[in-house]
Amino acid sequence: MRRSRRVYSQSGDRIEEVGPPVEVRRYGPVTRANHWVTALSLILLLLSGLALFHPSLFFLTGLFGGGQTTRWIHPIIGIILFVSFFILFFRLVRLNLPRREDVVWVSHINDLLKDKEEKLPELGKYNAGQKFIFWAMSGLIVVLIVTGLMMWEQYTAHLVSIPVRRIATLVHALAAVLIICVFILHVYAAFWTRGTLSAMTRGTVTGGWSWKHHRKWLKELARRRQSDPAE
Repeated sequence: MRRSRRVYSQSGDRIEEVGPPVEVRRYGPVTRANHWVTALSLILLLLSGLALFHPSLFFLTGLFGGGQTTRWIHPIIGIILFVSFFILFFRLVRLNLPRREDVVWVSHINDLLKDKEEKLPELGKYNAGQKFIFWAMSGLIVVLIVTGLMMWEQYTAHLVSIPVRRIATLVHALAAVLIICVFILHVYAAFWTRGTLSAMTRGTVTGGWSWKHHRKWLKELARRRQSDPAE
């Protein structure tokens, strides 16, 4: 723990004892590990999928040991992504259900962009933007796994006709483009909102960050701690 330090004002008429910032636990180790397995799987899928998407990107197969290996490993990573994400889904789905304050938050999006969050409603653990990412990822991953299985000729050639497989390939490609856009948006938001990354690296955020961005959630944690000091 960092020691407190003394701060002298320029006028010399005040001394303040400043200690380390209050830390709030946002994610436990299991959730963080689950998140990073999902993220790594998605990145590997994006790279291997792009390598198979167009000849100009075929050089990316070198990351996986060649074209045949890439084609073999891509659907396997897809299954890992599906399982990992939906473990995460069932852990977080209740907190991502739409709330009345989400509508108000969206209607005041300009205040958020201008860093005037005091005009926004008090929020729970996730805001409407984060919930959009959550549900977009959920839907697109379902589409990708279903169409991916339909394209997996090694195991489904006798179950899916060629015309249906062609449609599945088109839908799979469109869903892949969309999930890349959602993923970029997710990463950008994590860097744009200062202090967010520590939630998924150390598992904690500062009290100030919590108060500014998710005040309702922080108050709920405080009430829970008051009712159960041993927590």
